[in-house]
Amino acid sequence: MMDLKLAPSFSVIALNAQRSLHMTTVKKVSLRCMAAAVILELYLEGCFTQSENKLTLPKEGLDQAHSTLYRETVLQPLLHKHAEVKGDLNWWVKKASMLSNKQLKKFETAISDYLKAMDLLEDIPSLLGSDMYFETAEVEVRAYRSNMEAYSSITENIRAEILEEGSVTDEVICMLWLLRECGCMHDFFSLNEIEKVNIKLHVLYQSNVWAKALLPIQIRHGIELGIKRFLELKTKFAKTFIGSSINLLFPALEPSRAVFIETESWFDNSNQRLDAVITRLLSYGHEVKVMERGSIATLKIDNLLYDAIPHFVMMKVPIQGVRLVPKRPL
Repeated sequence: MMDLKLAPSFSVIALNAQRSLHMTTVKKVSLRCMAAAVILELYLEGCFTQSENKLTLPKEGLDQAHSTLYRETVLQPLLHKHAEVKGDLNWWVKKASMLSNKQLKKFETAISDYLKAMDLLEDIPSLLGSDMYFETAEVEVRAYRSNMEAYSSITENIRAEILEEGSVTDEVICMLWLLRECGCMHDFFSLNEIEKVNIKLHVLYQSNVWAKALLPIQIRHGIELGIKRFLELKTKFAKTFIGSSINLLFPALEPSRAVFIETESWFDNSNQRLDAVITRLLSYGHEVKVMERGSIATLKIDNLLYDAIPHFVMMKVPIQGVRLVPKRPL
């Protein structure tokens, strides 16, 4: 994995494609998990003192944590005016995940600025804003785009550790737990792979002390809308205690809406139509790579995969274009 701490690493994949100007429900869920990641980051760095199952963040630990603004924005609401705060791991991560909307916005600003300073995140026009209806209505929609190399490095490292033989680090156990609590496992793993992940997590729960402490914790309060929307995604391979919730929640990545990109001319050749759409997307500042051509092409746009389906809409005259539909796993 890149030389990044846990919270920034998870934020690179959690903020990608999220709207930057609005606090959407999907982004709020991501931010709650990112705040919980700050607590796990502090734990892995040994900033807590532990007595039995209670974790205490001492004054000197607080001062050290305050040296990073994104940590401070999570810890300040928890500490308030207390000299020290004590609780078990479950208490700490749940408290961090229950920040108010105002506190979440402050945290978002702090960690996005941190990532932007490292050239790991940028603010670009959203793909959704390229949709013909948004464009003609002059509605500006902006979104975060994570550094493509960093995004690939982080996600591929997680996949490699959990899907291949060998040990799994505490950091990757944290990342998998965060992905599970964000409800976006299916964005990074195929259905067959999720079954393997489920089995591996269950084995880790039985044999790994850190996994046994972390995996049973759930931070799902306040996300009922998403749970309701995606309850139907419960599938037959969620069989064990630890993995039973993998597919119940909603995805952290939002581009679930099919985006229609019109062409300025009418093309009989599907490749010419696709090239015209790609040229338009590039002019909007998106990074586009053709993964596969054909009647339905596969495009990688700003870290995410889309099916590019030829389509037209009827206005006063028919308008030709391509409808971009998110493809999973990403």
